[in-house]
Amino acid sequence: MSENQDKKELVYRVSSLIRENNELTQQIKDLSVLYDRAVSDCERLESILAQVPKEYLPDGMKFESGLKSLRFKMVTVMYLDIRGFENLTTSENSGHVIDELDQILFHFTDIAEKYKLQIIKTVGYSFMCAGGIPDKNITNPIDVVLAALEMRDYLDVLSKEYEKNNKKFWELRIGIHTGPVTAVATGRKKITYDIKGETVNIASRIAAAAEINKIYVSVYTYELVKEYFITEFNGSLPVKYQGNLDVHCIKRLKHAYSVNRKIGFYPNEVFQVKYALRQFTDLQEVVLDKLEKELPAFLHYHNYRHTIDVVNQVELIGYGEGVDDESILLLKTAALFHDTGNIIGYDNHEYFGTQIARDFLPKWKYTPEQIDKICDLIMATKLPPNPQNLCEKIICDADLDYLGRSDFIPVSNSLYEELKAQGKDIDINTWNINQVKFLMSHQYFTDTAIKLREVGKEFQIERLKKLIEETLTLSCS
Repeated sequence: MSENQDKKELVYRVSSLIRENNELTQQIKDLSVLYDRAVSDCERLESILAQVPKEYLPDGMKFESGLKSLRFKMVTVMYLDIRGFENLTTSENSGHVIDELDQILFHFTDIAEKYKLQIIKTVGYSFMCAGGIPDKNITNPIDVVLAALEMRDYLDVLSKEYEKNNKKFWELRIGIHTGPVTAVATGRKKITYDIKGETVNIASRIAAAAEINKIYVSVYTYELVKEYFITEFNGSLPVKYQGNLDVHCIKRLKHAYSVNRKIGFYPNEVFQVKYALRQFTDLQEVVLDKLEKELPAFLHYHNYRHTIDVVNQVELIGYGEGVDDESILLLKTAALFHDTGNIIGYDNHEYFGTQIARDFLPKWKYTPEQIDKICDLIMATKLPPNPQNLCEKIICDADLDYLGRSDFIPVSNSLYEELKAQGKDIDINTWNINQVKFLMSHQYFTDTAIKLREVGKEFQIERLKKLIEETLTLSCS
């Protein structure tokens, strides 16, 4: 018996240690996220503060003038080497040639700004810009490659005009690499950036090795964009301290994503949806941060965790129902905004959520038609549910997915605490009785939700009935 008891105690201790380890691991992850967010907020505030004249700063607020060093984990650097001076003859007008080069650089700057890239420097016939600075985003490798394709096309058109007039034309070499950089911000009225690190050196090295009028990208950038572009492996490039680095050549957008089969940098609607789904990660981070900071503290149920849950569930049920990518995008976006209206007011929060969505989404390149559909989906979550189409059925089922899950009781209790915090006078037993009535009258609308949750919902009804019986028994004894 003693030996068995020792084994039981050992198993108990091991299981306790495993549980504590898991809890500590999760705490470390949470703290890491909070730290990254705090660093990001601090860097953003420093950039804003750098633009404020000293005389307008509040008394006692010190601002250290000078260079501001910022860290970015994922930046895509494009280095362009524009060649043409060596092709010129002594009879060429040097002033005219410089004007032509300036015109090319001005056009490249316009293209970079179109794709929200940061101009880093333009020295002589070298041009460097970067995506992911100063605003961090997950789409910057795609943005930089699209900009590179458009720049190359512009120079191709220009070169053909030169050929017609028997003139020498400009040549272009492009190198692109994605990685971490350190950026130094300077200026007050207009902030400019200089970036340093191996990412910059590698982009420059790739450009130097690139063939004329070819776009070369490192294997790191290639892995992030290969889903969207036609590429060709171009071998390995020796890089100092890193050994050989695989390099790929970007040909064009894949035909499935391009408006024109001949011109490969004009994205079609299919590409725009794919891009928006990828960009959704950035949008979600912004909105969840807003919810975490601005939602009232009494919202124990309608908080950012519930929003994450509904976003995940609309995707799961949506794919289960076989809807297309654009529908998944609209569903996830509606789920993200469906409870944001609680920032304005608890009652009628669905309507307030549509107003916040209409303010946010044009900045993220959603079309008016898409925004209207998203707002209809948000309003469909208003109780009692009355969905009119498949997507509305999906978001209604996702919003109440917890009814058929094992965590139903704690989630239900969080809603109870939320109502109590607002002065609703109701005891827990009455609440559970009402929950049984709600569960028995509720129905899932999609086949996927019925298969996943209907059985679990029946189980939760039985659990609640037992809780009610136990409470009544205790009160009578």
